[in-house]
Amino acid sequence: MFDPRLGPEQHRDALAALATERFDVLVIGGGVTGVGAALDAASRGLRVALVEAHDLASGTSSRSSKLIHGGLRYLEQYDFRLVREALQERESLVTLLAPHLVKPVAFLYPLHEKLKDRTYVGAGLALYDVLRGFQRALPWHKHLSQKNIAQIAPSLRQDIVTGAIKYFDAQVDDARYTMMVARTAARHGAVIATGVACESLIREGQRVTGAVVRNLENSQLINVKAGVTVMCAGVWSDELHAKFGLKPGYEVRMSKGSHIVLPGSAIKSEAGIILKTPVSVLFVIPWEDKWIVGTTDTEYTGDRNEPLASREDIDYILEQANRILKPQLRFEDIIGVYAGLRPLVSKKADASTTKLSREHTVDRPAPGFVSIAGGKYTTYRVMAQDVIDLAAKELKEDVSSSITAKLPIVGADGYAALLQQITLISAETGLAESAITHLLNRYGSLISEILELIENDPTLAEPLSNDLPYLRAEIHYAASHEGARSVDDVLSRRTRISFESSENGPELLDEVSKIIAPVLGWNRVDRAHSIESYRVLIWFLHGSTTGAFVGVGLGLVVGVGVVEGVGVGLGVGPGLTSSSTGDVLVACVPERSL
Repeated sequence: MFDPRLGPEQHRDALAALATERFDVLVIGGGVTGVGAALDAASRGLRVALVEAHDLASGTSSRSSKLIHGGLRYLEQYDFRLVREALQERESLVTLLAPHLVKPVAFLYPLHEKLKDRTYVGAGLALYDVLRGFQRALPWHKHLSQKNIAQIAPSLRQDIVTGAIKYFDAQVDDARYTMMVARTAARHGAVIATGVACESLIREGQRVTGAVVRNLENSQLINVKAGVTVMCAGVWSDELHAKFGLKPGYEVRMSKGSHIVLPGSAIKSEAGIILKTPVSVLFVIPWEDKWIVGTTDTEYTGDRNEPLASREDIDYILEQANRILKPQLRFEDIIGVYAGLRPLVSKKADASTTKLSREHTVDRPAPGFVSIAGGKYTTYRVMAQDVIDLAAKELKEDVSSSITAKLPIVGADGYAALLQQITLISAETGLAESAITHLLNRYGSLISEILELIENDPTLAEPLSNDLPYLRAEIHYAASHEGARSVDDVLSRRTRISFESSENGPELLDEVSKIIAPVLGWNRVDRAHSIESYRVLIWFLHGSTTGAFVGVGLGLVVGVGVVEGVGVGLGVGPGLTSSSTGDVLVACVPERSL
């Protein structure tokens, strides 16, 4: 058994291994499909390396609707195979693979016309339940009267809602799950290296035999030798295919999905809500003590690296939700905003993204090189299995079949028993039962590693903030065990403070950097740089659509909308944001409206 820890020492060892070892499989891309492919290959006994230019799940895999679902709306597209496949994966994730990370969540489908809606929607949800097969961890759908709805969801407008049908899907912290799959791959021997970008392919004749990668921390180039290279690049697929001089059998269209985050007080309901919109569906999703509302489904042709939720996106979400909610949601209620890009496989240049299939495509554009695109987060494991099945044909040896359908994610083993011991663990550690429950639902049986940190340093048992559930130990653990290498990694993906905090957590930056600095070997300059990088990123991502920043600076700042001292940008929320290049500092004071 290998060490599943992703920390500074592991990162150094991974870089050394890339330069000195030969791998059976080299995976490019650290999203959920990439880490899933690394796990699938490693668990078959193959020597595997994975490189990711940024952080694990730094793209689409941290910006989803946080749902593990069959895709109820795909029934209308008669995509029964995809729905059945996704539902079977959902059941497996909830029961066997990751019960500590993937949790059932109830949704209400509001009805407006009693007879017509109950017949049509009820038939669809009955089919949805049937398609999942005989392994049923989640309850069947249930019809509710208007009186029941008034009690369960007071925020639904009683003047237009005549009842509802309650059904179940599941939800997940997408970034955390992706990271835990990467740790599972590491446990089975995969070499995981973040901050490493693929520059070009190594070829022997027509055959791809590896890749030239760059360590972005020091710009060092490394030649990685591999029997087969597997690209899981999502929305970057077309860009990388072109960069590598390859002609794939598909193209990737990008569909933007935007979401808003609201406080729990904004909506009164004991369950989530799903609404059919003119172009798609809208989910109102419970998220701890908050709500996530989304998503949009619009064609996107902008910067792949930093998709932005526009004011138009936000207004659309509010307008659609307010069709059935009372009191009405207001722009001022919004805590956070985020957007992600769906990689949709297309062969038609004029296809609408709302009509493109969510199924995936595996391709072999050159000997020794395979790629995959499309699919849904829920079906990542099937996608990973399919791409490694094809990759295995490139190797000159017999390769075992996939076993990931029966392979739990780290932390799943023993989780059910630990849930029965919350009171005992609380008494032994002095932590509140609510804190133990919180830790178990993020780390599962790996909670012992968190508790060991606290035993060695009791100050780590303190909450990071009175308004958030995270302990200081979790911040330390993010850097020592989970591969976090920056303040942004911690606040945006190991925790979700970047959108759970109304101001993206500016008051926590100094404390977070202090906790992770000794783990990562940082000095004061390193800390300041990581803090400032986060501030600039948040300004760009969350400050692009919903308000105005007006700033005054002392020079030229590239990329933040400020040139020669005075500039205007766009931002969200109150607070102080700054950005710097060298010794140049720009302080931006936000205003609420344009």
